Amino acid sequence: METAGRKAMDALRLKNLRKVVGYALRTPFYQARLKAAGITSPRDIRSLKDLARIPFTSKEDLRECYPNGLLAVPMSRVVRIHTSSGTTGIPTVIHHTKEDLAVWTDLVARSITATGAGKHDIFQNMMTYGMFTGGLGLHYGAERVGMTVIPMGGGNSRRQIQIMKDFGTTVLHITPSYMLHLHSLLAECKVTLKDLRLKKAYLGAEPYSEDTRRKIEKLWQIDAYNSYGLSEMNGPGVAFECEHKNGMHVWEDVYCVEVIDQRTGAALEDGREGEVVFTNLLREATPLLRYRTRDVAAILKGACPCGRTHRRLARIAGRTDDMMIINGVNIYPSQIEAVIMQVPEVGNNYQIILEKSGSLDSLTVKVEISSGMFKGDLAQIDRLKERIKDNLRASIIISPRVELHEPGSLPVFEGKAKRVVDDRAKL
Repeated sequence: METAGRKAMDALRLKNLRKVVGYALRTPFYQARLKAAGITSPRDIRSLKDLARIPFTSKEDLRECYPNGLLAVPMSRVVRIHTSSGTTGIPTVIHHTKEDLAVWTDLVARSITATGAGKHDIFQNMMTYGMFTGGLGLHYGAERVGMTVIPMGGGNSRRQIQIMKDFGTTVLHITPSYMLHLHSLLAECKVTLKDLRLKKAYLGAEPYSEDTRRKIEKLWQIDAYNSYGLSEMNGPGVAFECEHKNGMHVWEDVYCVEVIDQRTGAALEDGREGEVVFTNLLREATPLLRYRTRDVAAILKGACPCGRTHRRLARIAGRTDDMMIINGVNIYPSQIEAVIMQVPEVGNNYQIILEKSGSLDSLTVKVEISSGMFKGDLAQIDRLKERIKDNLRASIIISPRVELHEPGSLPVFEGKAKRVVDDRAKL
């Protein structure tokens, strides 16, 4: 299936799209939505072009349907529930049947195998377990592959490093910010890279730049792979890089992917950046049709050298709801990260502070720098600060205030990093 021709792939996608529309029609929410679009039966889906007839589903729709408004099967068939809470405090709920979990597990196993990992690897999972999908998703997929799984979860950094050393961990699942933090603790733990057998890391759960990936690979001397998932589409395993690291393969036999203009909803051609929209084609319990992810990316043109025919998603540029509007200028946090991570003297942590200065917005970028920079040469520090400021101004137009901090002085997050602090609403 990973190398299937487009004709065979599209035939399977059409078959699965009809199937998932049938599941959706079991819910009052989708009955009303689809009826208004002239769809009352799976037979009304005659080609993949009919996908465009289906209305979008939003995160707000899921919250309004809390807790069981999108459940398409009897509760007796549900074997697991995951939730993802948002700023409103009302979580989005995804129910899974035994069959749903089997599909998800297979996709994660497929993803892991695409990176060249296998049953001889020892997999240490540093993602949070529980209602968050990241931990359990990769856990079951790794077991399906036959890897030895160490279910550490997040936190307890020194013990994480000790376990890596003692059991010869070869593959990690981790957030990029935590990966950088762990490296800063190696010397303190009296552990060197030669003491470890680490070969690969699967990075996810938070936005990060290509420069951060390169920094992680250089610091740890490993291969780091981009992965993509969201709880509404199951979790990790929606799209994954192969060994070529040439974009993330979207598993199209299970997901229909679209990229749209976030303002008009119009479809964009491959290569153009817009909001990513997904339809889960094989989930029985909680079918989601044309779900607006709020993630911004593009579908890459051309084929991957690995031979897989599934279309590839470019690196996530940001989220529509993460975008900062500063004095009328639209900026993604990842744009700032991309700039500062190109500076060799920059350390492993940073923070973005937004405040009000009179009626205008002010932007402060706090950056940790390498310990070798703090040797009393204030002129050198000032030059570095001005260089970072100039590089940022050239990239994002706005001229920020830059603060340089000693290593370890900024907040550390063992789960998803909170990079942006927006205090503009404070009096």
